[in-house]
Formats: sequence, C-alpha cells, structure tokens
Amino acid sequence: MSGIGAFGRMIGAVLALVRNDALLPRELDERYPPSVGALARTLRMFAGPGARQGRPGERLARSLEGMGPVAIKLGQVLSTRGDFFGREFAEDLSRLKDRLPAFSTAVARREVEKALGRTIESLFGEFGEPLAAASLAQAHEAHLLDGRKVAVKVLRPGIERRVAEDSESLMLAARLIERWVPPARRLEPIGFADTVIRAITLELDLRLEAAGADELREVMQKDGYMAAPRVVWDGVGKRALTMEWARGWPLSDPAALEQPGLDRQATADNLIRAFLAQALDHGVFHADLHEGNLFVAAPSALTAVDFGIIGRIGPPERRYLAEILWGFLNRDYEAVARTHFDAGYVPAHHSVSAFAQALRAVGESVFGRPASQVPMSRVLLQLFEITALYEMRLRPELVLLQKTMMTVEGVARRIQPDHDIWTAADPVVRRWIARELSPPARIKRFADEAAQALKNLARLIESPPPTTTVVTPPPPVLGGRPLTWFALGAGLAGLAFLAAEWWR
Repeated sequence: MSGIGAFGRMIGAVLALVRNDALLPRELDERYPPSVGALARTLRMFAGPGARQGRPGERLARSLEGMGPVAIKLGQVLSTRGDFFGREFAEDLSRLKDRLPAFSTAVARREVEKALGRTIESLFGEFGEPLAAASLAQAHEAHLLDGRKVAVKVLRPGIERRVAEDSESLMLAARLIERWVPPARRLEPIGFADTVIRAITLELDLRLEAAGADELREVMQKDGYMAAPRVVWDGVGKRALTMEWARGWPLSDPAALEQPGLDRQATADNLIRAFLAQALDHGVFHADLHEGNLFVAAPSALTAVDFGIIGRIGPPERRYLAEILWGFLNRDYEAVARTHFDAGYVPAHHSVSAFAQALRAVGESVFGRPASQVPMSRVLLQLFEITALYEMRLRPELVLLQKTMMTVEGVARRIQPDHDIWTAADPVVRRWIARELSPPARIKRFADEAAQALKNLARLIESPPPTTTVVTPPPPVLGGRPLTWFALGAGLAGLAFLAAEWWR
C-alpha cells in the first residue's frame, strides 16, 4: 500500500504544478520547441484559478509549499540562483527559506517541554512568538533564566510522517527515471534520492544537529571567516534545540545588505572562503548555507545557523577538489582533466587532451569577466553537455558538496553581483596546496600509505587457515627461507619501486 500511496502523492505533486501553471509556465511559451509547446498548451487546459495569480516563481513557491519538506528544500536551492533563473524568479522563491506558515506558540511550548522533560519556566525566563518558520521547524526568541538571549528551534508536529511519505515518493520517482529515462541514468537518480533522503532524515533529530553545530563552531573558529552560536545543552532534545542568539541581520531580509558600514565584497569573500576552508581543511562543512541560515553584521561578519545538514568528504575527495580548483585558478586545463581521470570521474577510454579542450571552452568564457556579465545558465548548460559527452556520472558521495557549492556561489553573487569566486577561493586553495602537496607532505603521505600497505600485507600473511583444514603442511621455502618472508621482501621491493617512480 505504501507504494500506491507514494505513486498517488507523486501524481498529486505533478497535478499541483499543472494547476498553478508552474510546470511549463506560459511566460516561457516562446522558448519551447514545438513538441514541448504543444504539451504546455494541453496541460494548461487543466489549470486552476491559481494559474493566473502571480509570477512563475510565486506560483512555483505556492506549489512546492503544499508538497512538503523535500520539495521545499528543492525550492530553497533554486532561490539562491538568480543568475540561472532570473533575480525575480529567485526572489519569489525566497519565502520558502523562513517565511512559511508557523504553528502556534502554545503547541511549540508543549513540544519543547516534552522534548526536554522539564517545564518551560525551569529553563526560560521568556519564551516568545515564532520568528521564522521553515519546512521542518520554526524558531522562537527566548531568554534563559540568567538573561542570555537565545533562539529555540522546534520541529513541526507530525513532520516525521510527512518526511517519510515524501521520501517514498522521491525514491519512487528516482526508480521510474532510472528505468524509463536512459539518458538520466548517468546522474544516478537513485543514489541522489538516497543522499537527499538521508540528509533530511538526520535533520529530524535535533540532538545530532546540536553536535554538528558544536563541531562546526570549533572548525569555524580556526579560520574566522564565519562563526556559529554556542549550543545551550540544557535546552537540547530530540525535537528541540537551544542556541545563543546569532549576531547580525538575517540575510533573507533585504535590509541586511543595506546596513551601514557593510562591505559586500569582503562579506561575499568570507562566505566562499568559509565553505572552502571547512571542506578542504577539515572535511566537514555546513551543507545548507542559503540566506535563511545566514546572519550578517557590518563590516563583513557572517554567522551560520541551522546545522541540520552537514556534509563530509574524505581525504581523496578533498585532494581532488583542491587540485581541480587549483588547476582552474591557474587555467591549467590539462591538469584539471588529469585529476578528473585520476578520480574516476571520467571513464578511462576518453582522451585527456580532448576533455581538457572541453574544459577550456567553459573556463575561458568565465575568467576575466565580471560575474554580472557571465550568463551562468548558459555555462551550466555547456557543462551539462560536456558531462554527457564524456559519460560523467553523478557521484552520490559528492551530492551535498556540489549542492552546497552551487548554493554558496549563488548567495555570494546576491551579496555582490560582480563577485569573482575564483579570486575569493585563491588564498584558501593556495594554502591547502602549499600544505598538502609540498614535498614534505607528499613524503609523509607516501610513508603513511606504505605503512598501511605493510600492515595489510602482514595481516594477509598471518591470517589463520580455514577452520575446515585438518592438516596444515609446512610453508614452502625458497632459498632456505619461508615463503612468507619472501612475500614480505617482495612487497617491500615493490613499495621501493613505487617510491622511485613517484620521486622520478
């Protein structure tokens, strides 16, 4: 029955888009090819009264709001990319970040008391009305008994069931796409859906968010590009989270960018550098950095909130990311191409040089031009065509990284329309390269890998025989020494050969 319900909800989502003329909006009729235009006109026959109310972004926001938290998350990402979809469209979607309908304060108080196992009065001197409401939770201003101003995040009642239903529908849609849309298979729709579902499910336990916020606050302190409020652990439960008040204005408020003394360029630079420092230097990053989760204070201080989605990448992925960024910064497209092949992002049967040529076509259209003059929608389309041509598949383990990179770039360009992300990224990437790819760092990494290889070899040699073996013959000998020692010597020789090749 759950499969039938998921299918019904998926069809309901499509119908909601059709009723609001948000699937193939009439405003884009002139751009549709004939077949798509005919489909759009047919679907419009089933449109409801909402199809005539508002701009395309407003109609889409209204549709997504009714679909549930997973769809709202998608809308939040789209709202950060005014350079792709147009500033007006992005602005219309921005209400999905923190201006959704709130539930009552009385319900919120009951939820907090249930989550913490104590009365509101035992922890808070004041507990105010909702300040902001998003897809999964809402925030309340409050004061602790000691007078400190705090924000209390409370999950929406019944949100777990709604997320479970949305997740079933999303996975069903991914399976249908995997089966019936062969060109989309390289985008790994099932792996993508699984990554999104897992990330949102983890957001439903605010104790995990508190731990993530505490970890990232320590990480952010090391660079100073961004800050995070301190967690108030006495106010943390599965469905409630208390943190000290964030400094500054919410970036979702248009007035935040008009505050006196704000340095837009430095603020945008700090955002890009904060994300890259988190990902490259520490392998952990805030993966939901839209305007609704950022506060800004003059001249360029940024404070992040809402740590429900945290991304993590391992050392190999961090190295590939840094090398790709470094190659683009130096316009060394051959090096960027080789890194893609080394990482396995591009199948080995393709030509490195030809792929480098394709990357040059993208990179040279961006470098040296103000961001406001770069048609990012066209760049995105060109990148998509290149990834299809070279059979690049989506890497589910990098979905959160890619999504956050796209969001952060969009927010930075909203802060400073002519922002140059490559100039902003340069000091962080340069620092990483100097530290991790210097000769001493390479020697240390090679030594660590050699030590691990020897451990694995020794474990293989010393592993006990199968329990079904009754009689174990003596080990073969070669030159009077057991073969195990010969194997170990051969392994050492092989490592020495690899070291010589690397050094050469």
